[in-house]
Amino acid sequence: MTSKANLVSSIESAAAKAGLKLVSTSEAFDLNGQPTQVFQLGLPGLDDRRLQLELTEAFDFDKPDLLPTMTAHLAAEAKRLRNPRPDCYVTLGGLPLAFGKFQWPFHRSTSGADTYIVHGEISLADGGTHNLHAKVAASVTVTFAEIVPAMEQPYAETFVYNAIRKTVDFGQLEFLKSGNRQPVPVTTRFYSRWQKKFLFTETDDQERLKYLLSKVYWLSGVLGNGKPVWISDPRDGQYLNTTEQDLLRMAGHEAGEGLMTLDGEYAAATPQLMARAAEYEAARDAALNFTKPQFNESMRSGHANM
Repeated sequence: MTSKANLVSSIESAAAKAGLKLVSTSEAFDLNGQPTQVFQLGLPGLDDRRLQLELTEAFDFDKPDLLPTMTAHLAAEAKRLRNPRPDCYVTLGGLPLAFGKFQWPFHRSTSGADTYIVHGEISLADGGTHNLHAKVAASVTVTFAEIVPAMEQPYAETFVYNAIRKTVDFGQLEFLKSGNRQPVPVTTRFYSRWQKKFLFTETDDQERLKYLLSKVYWLSGVLGNGKPVWISDPRDGQYLNTTEQDLLRMAGHEAGEGLMTLDGEYAAATPQLMARAAEYEAARDAALNFTKPQFNESMRSGHANM
């Protein structure tokens, strides 16, 4: 009871510093049956926006090596909650995705493998009603987990989400109307021990600019009815291997070109950008097709020399 009360008090204090308010708390259990605390956080004045945070009940982040990351996570979430769809992200290939139903915290694998697992779901979020989605199981080895300050949501959500985006970029997750859970291995290929940071994609200015325009088109123009989205999101910075300042710099350039309007760290789509709908829909279709299993037609027809 003491640890639970301390966790609630610590979260309430950290949330207030980030400009968030604690809306509710509830008790739950992870997939291994361990007790957890579920927090609903919100932005004052935006009652329809909620951030769910689920932590192991005995977790104590009020320590010098853990507190800064928790503080940074909540500060970023406060800005992300101002997006029209805070749950949505875009891939480099041009797929708008909604992330949801994640069952934090990590649980140990029940199959005998020496891994930590978190289950979740991503859905194609292009404004359609097709219900295309992928159930995912992101796995982290026990050895790799030593890199992470704590195997809890605020310390792992960013690299897990980016590993999922990168797996989509590889064409290794298929979007279906129904289907089994698909694996997302979060391995050392996504981490540089020398630089001590996660590395997902090496991008240049041209690729980053293309990404930003796609993000603003889908998340502001299509899903947000023209409302602004946070352009200097550190989660995107990690995914693209760049800085938030660099993303903001490029957004400022495109604002000068008339493709978006910029207000501080937030950008909104302009009619000029929305006029490129055919371009972004074609990129979406190509990226979606890339995730589908491809078959050798000559083998299908029995012409293969085997």
